[in-house]
Amino acid sequence: MTPNQSPTPETKPANQRGAARLAAVQALYQMDIGGAGVLEIVAEYEDHRLGGEIDGDQYRPADAAWFRAVVSGVVENQRALDPVIRASLNEDWPLSRLDATLRAILRAGAWELSAKKDVPFAVIVTEYVDVARAFFDGEEPKIVNAVLDRLARTYREDPTPAAS
Repeated sequence: MTPNQSPTPETKPANQRGAARLAAVQALYQMDIGGAGVLEIVAEYEDHRLGGEIDGDQYRPADAAWFRAVVSGVVENQRALDPVIRASLNEDWPLSRLDATLRAILRAGAWELSAKKDVPFAVIVTEYVDVARAFFDGEEPKIVNAVLDRLARTYREDPTPAAS
């Protein structure tokens, strides 16, 4: 699971958070599919992936602290996040039925909406819609937008819907 990434000469701090979000989704996917532990995955990403090159793919420099916070936050709070995400999906669409990448995106976005109240919800929604676009060409980015907009209403006071 590697999206199309290209190196950038200068990476702004905001871009480093975006890269951290992308890496966090990849790490959560790996944990979900492969059963690796959080400490192992975080160490692998920090040592080899964040800002590094693997098999010819250049990874952007990422905010390592943000990456760790998202991954560990999702892992620590997954039992609380999953029912809230599930409630934001269509009635006949259980979370377990979603693609593992889409599940990782929704969990990471849900955690940020619940835990990082200093970050505007529209920024979080937009960033994770962009992450979804890196992996999917179909309806998945729209699903991410819709679900995270619903979750913003759950976790935030008076959010207005984010633009898609």
